[in-house]
Formats: sequence, C-alpha cells, structure tokens
Amino acid sequence: MHGPEIIAVFIPIIITLVIGVVLIVHFYLHSKEKQMLIEKGLTTEDIKKFFEEKRDGLGLMKIGIISIAFGFGLGFGMFMEDTTSKEYWIPLSLFIGTGIGFVVANVLSDKMKKKN
Repeated sequence: MHGPEIIAVFIPIIITLVIGVVLIVHFYLHSKEKQMLIEKGLTTEDIKKFFEEKRDGLGLMKIGIISIAFGFGLGFGMFMEDTTSKEYWIPLSLFIGTGIGFVVANVLSDKMKKKN
C-alpha cells in the first residue's frame, strides 16, 4: 500500500469522524443552550416560544438558491474552461456563483421576513 491506496482507505474514516464530531458538537451545544435556559428560570412555555422564534422557516429556500447558483457557477466554469482552455474558470465561477447565491438568498429571506 503506497500513496493513493492509503488515501483511499483513510478518506471514509476521516469523513465518518468529521460527521461524528459535528453531530456530537451540535447535540452538546443544543443541550447546553437548553440547560442555560432552564437555569435562567424560564418556564416550559417560554422555552418553547424561544425556540419557535429562533426557527428560520426559509432555510430550505436558502439552500435551494445557493445550490442553484453553485450549479450555474459550475456549468459556466466548465463551459468557459472548454472554450478558453484555461484552468482557472471552474474555481473562479464556483466562488462567484456561490457568493451571489448567498447574497440573493439573504436578500430574498429578508424581504420575505419583512413581508410577514
């Protein structure tokens, strides 16, 4: 086992560890947040109200807009790379497209929140 074989073995292990750490940290911080609310002396109704206000119902819309912008950026970058034979088009258009997607998602989210 040399080079690529070793990397191929460690990739799934590292991905599993990273996902596990992210999940553990998420649940730990969520638990700490609830514990702090209880220590403040809030009632169960106040805690429920707090978490309902905290929810963002537009999360899937934001993810969709960002994914669409990412896809357009990838497609545009691949098209430009084929057209010009320059290698920098794909990363450039991915970053620009994803950035535009984040901005558009944020602007639309703010408009929809103000509307409601």
